[in-house]
Amino acid sequence: MLDYIINRKVLWLAFICLLTLSCVTEKKADKPLNVVWISCEDMGPILGAYGNTIIKTPNLDRLASEGVLYKNAYSTVGVCAPSRFSIITGMYSARLGAHNMRTGDYHNFKTPEEVFYKQDIGVIDKAGVNIPQYEVVPPKNVKPFTEILRAKDYYCANNFKCDYQFNSPFTAWDEVSPTVSFRDAPKDRPFFYVLNSLLTHESRIWQRSNEALTVAPQDVIIPDYFPDIPEVRMDIARKYSNIEAMDKKVGELLSQLEEDGLLETTIIMFWSDHGGNLLRQKRAVGNSGLNVPLIVRYPDKKMAGKVDERIVSLMDLAPTVLSLLNIEPPPHYDGKAFAGPFEDKPRKYAFGTADRFDESTDMQRSVLDGRFVYIKNFMPELPLIYRNKYRERIPMNSKLIQMDSQGELNGDASYIFMKTKEVEELYDLQEDPYEVKNVATNPEYADKLVELRNALSAWQIEIDDKGFLPENEIVKSFWPDMKQPVTEDVVFSLNSDGLLSLTTVTPGASIGYQLDENIGSDSWEFYHKPLRTNEDQQIAARAIRIGFKASNITLNQN
Repeated sequence: MLDYIINRKVLWLAFICLLTLSCVTEKKADKPLNVVWISCEDMGPILGAYGNTIIKTPNLDRLASEGVLYKNAYSTVGVCAPSRFSIITGMYSARLGAHNMRTGDYHNFKTPEEVFYKQDIGVIDKAGVNIPQYEVVPPKNVKPFTEILRAKDYYCANNFKCDYQFNSPFTAWDEVSPTVSFRDAPKDRPFFYVLNSLLTHESRIWQRSNEALTVAPQDVIIPDYFPDIPEVRMDIARKYSNIEAMDKKVGELLSQLEEDGLLETTIIMFWSDHGGNLLRQKRAVGNSGLNVPLIVRYPDKKMAGKVDERIVSLMDLAPTVLSLLNIEPPPHYDGKAFAGPFEDKPRKYAFGTADRFDESTDMQRSVLDGRFVYIKNFMPELPLIYRNKYRERIPMNSKLIQMDSQGELNGDASYIFMKTKEVEELYDLQEDPYEVKNVATNPEYADKLVELRNALSAWQIEIDDKGFLPENEIVKSFWPDMKQPVTEDVVFSLNSDGLLSLTTVTPGASIGYQLDENIGSDSWEFYHKPLRTNEDQQIAARAIRIGFKASNITLNQN
């Protein structure tokens, strides 16, 4: 009898535990997931998780072991601003005229009053016309995807980087600040947080030159297209050391999420805006310029340790985030969701572009399928490595240019300094990972050459590639008479339900508003539905369309 009673109690307690667990699980499932992007600069897939045995990246390796590592992830452009345009909008930069680097001075977020544009920056387009600073004006339906998240009550924060070929609209983020953290999100709201790290940017090779190295120069791996000289070893050692420093920052963020009990309710995505930061890497349209690391850690370590070999574009990040949060991506996106309920069919190819970079102009297009790289040079009369004042601040770059001028480069090193280019380039990464053996004229690769050539042509037609246009024509299409258009002011009105509606006649404009004591701050709530207000409540509103000047600030007249 006693055993019977004890067994009944045990069974009842077990039932209660299962019921409680079920409720907790259900509650957890109902709670919206958070998303964290960890964005680094100028780095190819040279982490420990990708097979590099020299660079120590324990935190990113942990992220990969608990998540999914994507082997064939690619940027759309081998430099930051046009690449980030595609990331924030989900659209090809060459489709929308955002492919030239850089159009204006907005590396970081600026308020409308802080933005100004120089008329003469010493940049000449293909037609020989001076190009002023300007903002890209995409079609009215193209918006930062964060506005979709804000409409779903996500707290969206960015620690500083808003380099999108247009000044980031104030409607895109709840907060942009070097000190902002996911911990600043209200406790009752999910968050989307972007942590950008500049530690791996090309500029940090010379800016951090006096700091201690964590990787010895004698231990680095030198690509075949560089000679083995002290300057090369030293700068690559600095590059490796900077990556290790970045990895520590990743570890700090993971620890914070863990401390706050958020690691298992947060999707974490790590990526770089494009490939490596040295010659033949940054600004290039081959694998070395476009292939990037991409690691996604899902809650509860779903698919932990998986290696995914599908072709993925960084342009796919936005639709994938939306899909994972059960939000259908906009139909106009070029990007494709690679996970979640709205997962799209896999890509067959990734496409890349190179056009004007600062003061230097070229036009190259590429298509990559994971093994082969096809490059079409539309200005073959130009050298493969063109002069660029900014990157020549890297000591090894200036040394290599000097050696080339004196005829001291041989073999693969001399290849990347060729004075003209072939119209077509084809590289087999399986046989030639450093892309120095052009097999475009090799009969053994004839079928692959035709396949990729046709794929590239079809893609250029599909997107109506704006790279063929002189840049001044593109600017005029955005800013008629070279004058920036202005967003019309917000109008207040009460609807039939007594709710306050905010409208502007400018097509494609977004609206932000402020309430009471927040009026006059730099932070704006995102308007997406009529507001219920009190009679004595003060409201300020402002409208902005990408590429336009912001409207005046309008106050309601209650």
